[in-house]
Amino acid sequence: MLIRRGALLLLLLAIAVAGGCGPQPEVEVRPPGDGPVTITVPGHAATIQQAADAAKPGDTIQVSPGVYGESVALKTPDVTLRGTDRNAVIIDGGGLRGNGVVVTAPRVTVSNLTVRGFNLNGVLVTGLVDENGGLASGSDGYRRLDPKKFPPLQNFAVRYVTAYNNALYGIYAFDSQNGVIEHNYASGHSKSGIYVGQCDDCNIVVRNNIAEYNAVGYEQANASNVVSVVRNRFADNRVGLSLLSDFQEAYVPQRKSMIAGNLIADNSAKKTPEQSEGRFGIGLDIIGGQDNEIARNLIAGHPAAGILISSSDDIAPTDNRLIGNVGQENEIDLAYVATERAPGSGNCLQDNEFEVTLPTGLDASWACPQGGAKLPGEKWSQPGAPRGVSFRDVQEPPEQPQQPEDLNAAEPEPPEISTKETRLPAADLWAEYAHGSTEPR
Repeated sequence: MLIRRGALLLLLLAIAVAGGCGPQPEVEVRPPGDGPVTITVPGHAATIQQAADAAKPGDTIQVSPGVYGESVALKTPDVTLRGTDRNAVIIDGGGLRGNGVVVTAPRVTVSNLTVRGFNLNGVLVTGLVDENGGLASGSDGYRRLDPKKFPPLQNFAVRYVTAYNNALYGIYAFDSQNGVIEHNYASGHSKSGIYVGQCDDCNIVVRNNIAEYNAVGYEQANASNVVSVVRNRFADNRVGLSLLSDFQEAYVPQRKSMIAGNLIADNSAKKTPEQSEGRFGIGLDIIGGQDNEIARNLIAGHPAAGILISSSDDIAPTDNRLIGNVGQENEIDLAYVATERAPGSGNCLQDNEFEVTLPTGLDASWACPQGGAKLPGEKWSQPGAPRGVSFRDVQEPPEQPQQPEDLNAAEPEPPEISTKETRLPAADLWAEYAHGSTEPR
C-alpha cells in the first residue's frame, strides 16, 4: 500500500509553518533606495524573517555566518535569500519548528546556506497558498490538489543548500513549475533528501546534487513532462531514486521524465531512517511510472535490485525506455515485477550492460522501440530491511562547496541540459563532498 503522504504532510504544513511565518510587525530594516537593495542580516535586520518581511521585488537578503533559530517565509516575488558562507550560515529548527524555509512566491532563489533540525522540511517550495499568502489547507489523502484553485508556483531555484536532519524532506517542491534544484546536499531525512511532486508541464531540472543517508535519496511523485534528473549522486540511502505514480494525488500518473548520467550506488545504508514501505537495497525504483527515459546511469552495489519496475495499485508501468545503463555488483540488475492486474507494456531496453535480469532474457525480448510485455518468471520479494535510526541521529554532512560568485545573479529558471551532463558518470562522482560507504553502515 502506498504511503498516504497527503494526510500527513499537507495537514502538518497548514498548521506548522512555525514561528516567523505569520503576520509580523512592520520593521524599518530595508536600506533606502528606489531600486533593488541588499538587506543584510544581522546588519540591517536582526532576523532573516524581518529581512524577508521588509524585502521588495528584486531585493537580496544576504545572511552572515551564525545560527538562526527561526523559520523563514518568503512571500515576496523576485527575492533572493543567500548566505555568505554555506557551511556557517545555519537556519536551525532546534527540533521544535516545522519548516525551515518556505517559498510561496514566484521567482525566488534560496542559496548558499544550511537548513537543519526541522520537524517537517528543510526547504519547501509550493503554490499551495491561501489568500493571505500562507500555506493553505489541502488534501486529506482522498481529495486531490485543485490546480485551478492553487495554480503552480512559477520559477524557483534552490542552489548550494545543505539540508540535513529534517524529519521529512530536505528540499521539497510540489505544485511548482519551471525551477532548478542544483548543487545541494541532503542527508538524514525519513522521506527523501530531495522531492519533486504534483506538477504537469513541470520543466524542472534536478542536477549535480548529493543525497545520502536518507530513506530515499530522490523521490518524484506525479511530476511529469519534463523533470530532468541528471548527474546526481544518490548513494548510501535505503533506496537511491524513486519514480512514483500515486492515484490519490493530482496529475496521476507520473510520466515523461529523464533520469540520466546519475551515480546510483550502494543504497543499503543501515544507519538511516526506515523507508515507509520497508524498501531497502534498491537503486532505482519505478512504481507505476510511464514514458520515462532512463539513460546512461551507473547503478551499482545493491543487494536487492539495481532497477526495480513495478505497478502502483492499478497503475501499470508502461513505455519506459532504459538505454545505455550499466549495472555492477547488484544482486539483480533489473527486476520487472508488475502485477497481473496492471502488467504494463512497451517497456524497452537498449545497449544496457546488465548481467542478471528477472525474468531472465529481458535484454533479448524487450528491444527498443517496441519493447515487450510482462514475462513469466521467478517471484521477487523485498528482502528484510534492517532497523533504522532516527533522522536526528544521522551523521552530520562534510563541508560543502560554496556557490560561485558568478551564480549570485543567476535567474531562478531551469537551465538547458548539455550532452556532457547525461553521459555515464564516473564511480566517484561528487565523492569528495560525500561521506560515502567508508563510514559505518
